[in-house]
Amino acid sequence: MELAGTRTAAGCRFAVVVSRFNEAITEGLLAGARRALAEAAVPEDHITIVRVPGSFEIPVTALRLAQTRQFDAIICLGCLIKGETMHFEYLADATCHGIAAAAAETGVPMAFGVLTALTEEQAQARAADGPDNKGREAALAAVEMATLFQRFHEASAR
Repeated sequence: MELAGTRTAAGCRFAVVVSRFNEAITEGLLAGARRALAEAAVPEDHITIVRVPGSFEIPVTALRLAQTRQFDAIICLGCLIKGETMHFEYLADATCHGIAAAAAETGVPMAFGVLTALTEEQAQARAADGPDNKGREAALAAVEMATLFQRFHEASAR
C-alpha cells in the first residue's frame, strides 16, 4: 500500500497563524497562502486567520489551535530579518523548534512559512505574488499533509 496526500482539500479546515511584525512581508505570505487554499478548493469559511504580534508567538498559538482539534492543519507565517545582534538567531531557532514541537505533541500537521532572511529584499522576493511565494508553498504543504493524515485515518479504519 502507498499513501500520499492530494492537492485538493475541500473538506479540510485550516488555521493560519500570521505574525504582524514585518507586516508588509507577512501580508504577502498570507495572500499567497489564501490563493493556494482557494486553488485547493478550500472554502473561505474553512479557514481561520489568527494574528499574533511576532514570530515568537506563533508556536504557542499553533499549539493552542491544534489542541482544539478543529483544524486538519495549521499554516505558520512570519518573517525574521537578520539585524546586527544575535536576536535573529534566537528567535529563528525558538520559532522553528516550537512549531515542530507543537506538531509532534498534537499530531496536527503544521506548515512552516516563517521566512528567515538576511535582508528585507530577500524577504520581499519570497513574499511576492507568484508561484515562488513561501506562504503559497506552506499552504500547499499543509493541504498535502492534511489529506495524507486523512488517508492514514481511513487506512486504519479498515
